Amino acid sequence: MKILKWVLIVIGILIAIPLLVALFLPKEYSVSREVTINKPKELVFAYVKSLKNQNNWATWNQMDPNQKNEYTGEDGTPGFIHSWVGNPDNVGTGEQEIIKISEGERIDFELRFTIPWESTASAWITTEGSGDMQTKVTWGMSGTMPYPMNFMQVFMNMEDMIGTQYEKSLVKLKEILEAQ
Repeated sequence: MKILKWVLIVIGILIAIPLLVALFLPKEYSVSREVTINKPKELVFAYVKSLKNQNNWATWNQMDPNQKNEYTGEDGTPGFIHSWVGNPDNVGTGEQEIIKISEGERIDFELRFTIPWESTASAWITTEGSGDMQTKVTWGMSGTMPYPMNFMQVFMNMEDMIGTQYEKSLVKLKEILEAQ
């Protein structure tokens, strides 16, 4: 009986520690990266506001060659939705919707993931002219990991995971646009 009691105490402690740690971890995350493209802002903005164009430059769209994509609405306008079903180990399943466009300046998206886990995040792309032939593009994302799921931040560094993919994607975007 004493052994069973100690086993239950140890199990209780192993469950309690992550729950206690999660109380002190942030629930919000925010990641952004930027690149300067040697093209006029109007051209850059027209290209990035099209979700279908992300197939050419966003790393997630290229991670799973068997990914199934579906598009609803008019691309480059609020309400347009890109849905995907892919391998849960690569891209999972979800959708992104254009929520708002400030023409020439900013595109706001809502990302809704269903597999491998359910979550919602906000994302945006901004363009800022820096001279006649240069555009600074910033791609960002923010969201919340509710308690106790925020404990996963101990093992998952959102800044590294998402930021690295944003960097690769923006380099590819720069290559594509500067080659035009």
